[in-house]
Amino acid sequence: MMNLFHEVSQDCSRITTEKYSTSFSSAIKLLHKDLRTPIFNIYGFVRFADEIVDSFHDHDKGLLLAEFKKATYEAIDRRVSLNPILHSFQITVNEYKIDHALIEAFMYSMELDLGKRQYDRAGYEEYIYGSAEVVGLMCLYIFCGGDFQQYEQLKPSAKSLGAAFQKVNFLRDLRADFEGLDRVYFPGCDFSDFKESDKAAIEADIQRDFEHAYEGICQLPMKARFGVYVAYKYYLSLFHKIKKIQPQKIMQERVRIPDYGKFYILAKAGIRSQLNML
Repeated sequence: MMNLFHEVSQDCSRITTEKYSTSFSSAIKLLHKDLRTPIFNIYGFVRFADEIVDSFHDHDKGLLLAEFKKATYEAIDRRVSLNPILHSFQITVNEYKIDHALIEAFMYSMELDLGKRQYDRAGYEEYIYGSAEVVGLMCLYIFCGGDFQQYEQLKPSAKSLGAAFQKVNFLRDLRADFEGLDRVYFPGCDFSDFKESDKAAIEADIQRDFEHAYEGICQLPMKARFGVYVAYKYYLSLFHKIKKIQPQKIMQERVRIPDYGKFYILAKAGIRSQLNML
């Protein structure tokens, strides 16, 4: 019956991913079937932690996050949890021997979201590492399947991909973060007077991340390459759309890729994959 509990728990992580992010869940389903469940397990864990700090405004977020963190490590140590999201996450952490330092860095960034409102350059880079780059590294553990030499080789590109995704999210969600949550992630920017030069500098940084990330995607194992490439192309398309918008408009609307645009990205990526052009 324990296998049934494993299955039910991991179904919860998959459903969480599908409900919160149709784009990520679609990309995960393009991975080899052996990789999908552990990646869903990572996303479910990350999503729940993020939800605590972003949405639970009528509750003691600090207490909830501390309890969630404690329960996470207990689940990993005991190899079981009655919280299905944490149970599925510990399965993946233990099976792939994911470095606990990555989990600690992620939780620290979530803790920063409880109180910190502005960042200098060093603080911003630390936050990006903990909130996004380590998630890419957790996924890389799965993609490399225990080949730690390959992991070390691809580690810098995986960090860049996670950073690019997070920074695009920051640009897309400027209004919600600034007005709704009183957060300013990008250092040295006044979003009450967001200038073209500020936006251009941020975009140049993101462009470098995307370029570096692509180098690593081309070297990923075949089981992972197509799904990661589609996620990369989706975010790159979102980024290109954001680049065309004036700074003032960024603060007024949330940029999206319509469904037909996502279908086009998938179809084009599929053709490139068939032609061995990834």
